[in-house]
Amino acid sequence: MKNIIYILSFLILLITASCTNDFQNINTNPNAPVSVQPSLLLRQVIYNFGEEMSYEGFVAGDLLSQHRTALDFNLFDRHALKSPQLGGNPWPVFYTNLRDNEIILNQSRTSEAFKVYEGPALILKAYMAAGLTDLFGDVPYFEAFNGSTITVTPSYDNQEDIYLMEGGILDNLNKGIIAIQNYKDAIPLEGDILFNGDLEAWIRFANSLKIKHLIRISNKEDVAAELQSLFDDDNYIKDNLQNAVFDFTNSDPNSFRLAQLRVGDFNNFVLSETMVNILTDLNDTRINTLFKPFSNSTTNEFNGLLNGIDATSTAVSLADYSLAGTIFREDTSTLDANFITAWEVHFAFAEAASKNLITADAQQLYETGVTLAFEYWHSELPLDYLTNNAAFNAVGKTPLEQIITQKWIANTINGYEGWIEYNRTGFPELQTISASLNNDLVPLRMPYPAEEETLNAENYLEAALKTDNNSINIPVWWNE
Repeated sequence: MKNIIYILSFLILLITASCTNDFQNINTNPNAPVSVQPSLLLRQVIYNFGEEMSYEGFVAGDLLSQHRTALDFNLFDRHALKSPQLGGNPWPVFYTNLRDNEIILNQSRTSEAFKVYEGPALILKAYMAAGLTDLFGDVPYFEAFNGSTITVTPSYDNQEDIYLMEGGILDNLNKGIIAIQNYKDAIPLEGDILFNGDLEAWIRFANSLKIKHLIRISNKEDVAAELQSLFDDDNYIKDNLQNAVFDFTNSDPNSFRLAQLRVGDFNNFVLSETMVNILTDLNDTRINTLFKPFSNSTTNEFNGLLNGIDATSTAVSLADYSLAGTIFREDTSTLDANFITAWEVHFAFAEAASKNLITADAQQLYETGVTLAFEYWHSELPLDYLTNNAAFNAVGKTPLEQIITQKWIANTINGYEGWIEYNRTGFPELQTISASLNNDLVPLRMPYPAEEETLNAENYLEAALKTDNNSINIPVWWNE
């Protein structure tokens, strides 16, 4: 597993390179020093993004994907996404870290001593940009990180361009790989809490991201040849020892954030009815890791609540519903901040094979992905799991449904991913929530934050016009 993040480096970086959630300052940041050592900045970008998005994934993403539901402070769970409460505002997380990553990239291109950072910085830029645009659609990108040129009002770029143009997601992944392959000096990559300076692991990471995002745009672009080449080259994340993750610890300050907050915040989130139904149907033992039996149970049963209750008129008893498992609070030492994993890559290839985008054994890839996912969540795979309802060709279910459902389960805490994949594929089937504030529709995108209308008004208005006044029911480009 990966390195434990030491708080000393974190504090040093907070002192030397302060961040802000203000979008204008994120893009201009004229006072931020450019002399921060890239090793400290790389450590900070990886840790801050992973920690922030793990928290966001639990308290907001998991609500959208219906892994869990909220008892109170739950406007987000009712799909009022313009009213974030305990979470639901990942915009500044992306822009703060993309800006800081751009400093690393610029340093790598202006100093031979820092050249080793160019490839990883390009790959991280592609990774974070993909997460941003997959959530919001069109976003400020090509002009958004030019602090040196004082670009305070960047235009919104089309998601298609962010994916496909020079300097975009796929191009930066390719350039990141080339930069690493061309690097011949002996100066090590320091501050790398994902791979401990292993540049070959960064290449596997980049190839795995290419696989993921080629599949994501496969309804819009012909990606078959490139996917086949990636599969044949066999240089991607293949087992859990190679995962792009870092470990949380079992104590402050590097434990999972929900373990550090008051118990009331943690207890606000319980097992969803959608999740318990799916896990029960599959006889899935991961339920024992991901959740606890509800307190009022006499036989260690699990109980879930339908998402999106109206907390002002519906009284529920916490003791009647299952809380998150001990891995999320009592002992977070085996919990990861997850960037991409072997099981996700195998599920992506299984989907590609099932759609005849590559020549490969879809069932074998699927079953390997399931096995890796159980191992990742420290759960024993039942001997008959892959021959009953979770079988690749189970009666009444399609291979695609089985693949995406397994990916959805494993993406618990990475809940935004489960929601994005649901919007892309329609799987697994989500339930109509209890008291929807969005006309019983599952949102298709995250809304731009309110401060954009003030700080970047002209460009925001143009983007809002394209999304029916910043509607959450307008699909992103690859989902049109």
